Amino acid sequence: MKKEVVFTEDAPKPIGPYSQGVIVEAKRWLFVSGQIPINPETGELIDGPIEEQAKQALENLLAVVRATGGSADNVVKVTVYITDMAEYAKFNEVYAKYFSGSKPARAVVEVSNLPKGVKVEIDAIVAL
Repeated sequence: MKKEVVFTEDAPKPIGPYSQGVIVEAKRWLFVSGQIPINPETGELIDGPIEEQAKQALENLLAVVRATGGSADNVVKVTVYITDMAEYAKFNEVYAKYFSGSKPARAVVEVSNLPKGVKVEIDAIVAL
C-alpha cells in the first residue's frame, strides 16, 4: 500500500492528531465497524473515564486491522463519535499514541448517545 499525506496552507491546519487528507493506492479495503470499549476477553464494558474507554475502543479497532495483516499505518480514515466534546482534548491524548506515524484523516462528532451508554465509538477505513 502506498500512502501520502496531503497538506495545504489553503485549508485550516489540523487541530489534533490527524491529516487534512490522505491519498492511497491499495489492493484491498477494510471497513471497520464502530468499536466501543468492551474488553474482548471478558465481554465486559470498560466503564471508566474517556481515556480508558478510548484506549479500549482503539485496541479493539486495531485488533480488527491486525487480523487482516495490517497496522495503524494502514488506517486512512477514522470517524470518532463522542458524547461530550468537552472531553475532546483527553481523547486526543490517547488517540495520538496510536497514530504517531502518518496520521489518518479524521472526523470527530458529538452525539447524544452511544450503544451501552459508552462515551466513545470509533470506526475506520483501512487500505491494505
